[in-house]
Amino acid sequence: MFRQTYSYFFTIFLGLLFFIGYCSSFNLELLDVSLATESGFLSAGATWYGGPNGDGSDGGACGYRSDVGRPPFSSMISSGGPSLFRSGKGCGNCYQVKCTSHSSCSGKPVTVVITDECPGCVSQSTHFDLSGTAFGAMAIPDKATQLRNAGVLQIQYRRVACNYPGTNIVFKVDSGSNPNYFATLVEYQSGQGDIASIDLQEISVSSNWRPMQRSWGAVWKLDSATSLKGPFSLRMKSGNGETIVAKNVIPAGWRAGVTYRSNVNFNS
Repeated sequence: MFRQTYSYFFTIFLGLLFFIGYCSSFNLELLDVSLATESGFLSAGATWYGGPNGDGSDGGACGYRSDVGRPPFSSMISSGGPSLFRSGKGCGNCYQVKCTSHSSCSGKPVTVVITDECPGCVSQSTHFDLSGTAFGAMAIPDKATQLRNAGVLQIQYRRVACNYPGTNIVFKVDSGSNPNYFATLVEYQSGQGDIASIDLQEISVSSNWRPMQRSWGAVWKLDSATSLKGPFSLRMKSGNGETIVAKNVIPAGWRAGVTYRSNVNFNS
């Protein structure tokens, strides 16, 4: 009886030693991915374009200017593959990206904003084509060049709220606008929700709100059978249900190609 008991416990002891040895050789990078997934990060691919220290493209499919990536803004520029660009609905969305798959990765998240489309980025379900500055920002100090030389990189990402300190939404009137056609590019909206709808109200406070349609990217338009009379107020609703009104933001003497600043923004 004593021998059987001793043999039983000795077998358990050997099993514990094997398990401990196996765990000690476990790939810590796999553990890191598991933790990243639990904290809300997903997997994606990343490349970069332009100059090594470039801000990204001006204009592009979203119409955004590259100054969104310069101080005082914390967001840097990224073109998005189809799943991020979403036929223009993803314009202006912000994401945190980070990498741990290369020896030059810092593992610290960098905030980027989608300002353009990357139609060729279809080899992976989710892909970021970052500006040179944004790609290098994922590296540990003095290793940005080595990271940019890595080619296609596996990264982690998650959607976050956009935050433009001290900046409200601005409207750039499209160059093709006229008294019967009004279109505007919407820039610098804070918050995490997409812009779901925009309505326009003409000069009369008693006039009805007229729905605008998304033209392309972050540009919204309104065709009118009659001449539109300013000033215009614009009512915007985000995808998460928040509604804000930019009262008389477009003046009576508005001009095509001119940018007008509002005094409102979505909550971050």
